[in-house]
Amino acid sequence: MKCGQATTMVQSVNIKALTTLASVVRRPYLAAPHLFVSTISDVNYPALRDHCGIKAVIFDKDNTLTAPYENSLHPRAKFGLQSALDTFGIANVAIVSNSAGTDDDPGFVDGKEIEEALGVAVIKHSEKKPGGLGETMSHFPNVEDPSQLCMVGDRLLTDIVFGNLHGMLTVHTLPLCMGNENKNDNKIAKVVRTVENKVMYADWWGGRKIRSYTLDHKVWKGEYECPLILVDGNPLMGELETKVT
Repeated sequence: MKCGQATTMVQSVNIKALTTLASVVRRPYLAAPHLFVSTISDVNYPALRDHCGIKAVIFDKDNTLTAPYENSLHPRAKFGLQSALDTFGIANVAIVSNSAGTDDDPGFVDGKEIEEALGVAVIKHSEKKPGGLGETMSHFPNVEDPSQLCMVGDRLLTDIVFGNLHGMLTVHTLPLCMGNENKNDNKIAKVVRTVENKVMYADWWGGRKIRSYTLDHKVWKGEYECPLILVDGNPLMGELETKVT
């Protein structure tokens, strides 16, 4: 398969997400990110490094860096990934996917193709997000505590819960792709993501209550004290989307 071509991998059931769901029901703020942005290109990565104690950044792949099951970096993610690499160095930026690098990827075939296409390491992990902390920590020898990691992804119940469970700084993005561009997305993931976003971001009392409370980060004290969302200097920056579709 050539770089950039869609993969055909089928994801197995995410047992870890199912077993963690009860914890999220009891503590819905586990799914509340520290930061909500449109794309990864809206994040100030030097500020993460200089003011938040972050030493490494972890990205989800599908709909965060690329279109689902594609290996080409999405145009709207290019600025953000390059900024992360320039800021932290290639050894301190990695992908944690719930498909590539897991048991759904025998022989690490898809992981290798992604690494070749994107120039970023894919972390091998046997337990899907929100599991996989051990392998993630082992990948970054300079990271001493999970609070020194920033988890960036478009899924609340996997990416954001994974980060929040372990004290990471969490950044939630809207999915990169909509409509026909999103045709390869996992059908279950597409439904769950839509429900997640509407529950969290729609203007209703439950969403407002969840958004009003996020877990404290060990270093970062909030967007008002230390802004992490770029407002200029990003050639791809547009107005933050206020309606989740």
